[in-house]
Amino acid sequence: MTNESPRFTPLVGALCLLLTMLAGCVNIGPGTVARDRFDYNTAIADSWKRQMLLNLIKIRYGDAPVFLDVASITNQYSFESELRGTLGWSSPSSNDQTLGGTGRYYDRPTITYTPLSGEKFARRLMKPVAPQKVMALVEGGYPIDLVFRLMVHSVNGIRNQFGGTARMRQADPGFFPLLAKLREVQAAGAVTMRIKEVGPQAVLIAVFSAAPSAELARTMSEIRQALNLQEGVNEFQVVYGSAAASDNEIALATRSVFEVLIDISSTVEVPAEHVAENRASAVLTGAQKDFDRPLIHIRSTAERPADAFVTVQYRDTWFWIDDRDFASKGIFSFLLFVMTLTESEDHSGAPVLTISAGG
Repeated sequence: MTNESPRFTPLVGALCLLLTMLAGCVNIGPGTVARDRFDYNTAIADSWKRQMLLNLIKIRYGDAPVFLDVASITNQYSFESELRGTLGWSSPSSNDQTLGGTGRYYDRPTITYTPLSGEKFARRLMKPVAPQKVMALVEGGYPIDLVFRLMVHSVNGIRNQFGGTARMRQADPGFFPLLAKLREVQAAGAVTMRIKEVGPQAVLIAVFSAAPSAELARTMSEIRQALNLQEGVNEFQVVYGSAAASDNEIALATRSVFEVLIDISSTVEVPAEHVAENRASAVLTGAQKDFDRPLIHIRSTAERPADAFVTVQYRDTWFWIDDRDFASKGIFSFLLFVMTLTESEDHSGAPVLTISAGG
């Protein structure tokens, strides 16, 4: 009698290898974190930019803007596997070897959108931005001339220009020179903000520090005269309003986010025939000096642009911001940031990303 060892064919070897791999499998969850986090981050950022650009264009055409918040993102991964195998041999000349298996991989993203409408729309877009939030942007380092040009109707009664068709107007002669002086003082660090307790309320105070030069002192004196502020006083209360109640107040008539969008949309470049046919609103003409150019240069073309920071198609026309237009890109990104100033304090609308990545 002879003893013969079983012969291991490639099929048997493959079965052993698969069994070894399955025994060493680990949860697939950790490997998805880096990919999903950055992929969804990029996708949401791009969608926000395109949504903002589209709504600016729709306002120019008299269309209703629609905002959809990304309320939540839930992504579930699942990997299921099954391996079947039978081995047997009865003699050197015959053997029975079979190998079978199944595998399933699931990727189930669920994204929830919340339309901005009704009371939420009114609260976030129609309500004027609080002067405290406007000045917080200035204190945070944004140029005061840009912030006021974009977000303020008037300062102590000196009116800004506005491109909305219902209230289209030129700026008062003193508005842009005032912005230039305020920018000069800000650059010198001669004005700061602080919160002061006045009775039961906390109010915002603008503090004019000592001027480091005679030229800057003269500029600060001109600001006081333009705003009818009291000489010799360095602290002024910042309030909301069209006119100051005293010479110790700086009254800001701030804009709502919707008014900001209306003003920006008025400078969107549209085909001339659309304006001639009254499909889109006319533009504000005769703006003063360097301020006649749009804050954000939104271009239009019949063909899809090749080098765009953001682009969207509307009415068979492509609208876009050139990726080489750094100034427009910066102000457009600032506009997206301004939208966050209107979010409710409970942050109930903030996107929530939930990924189930069980094995």
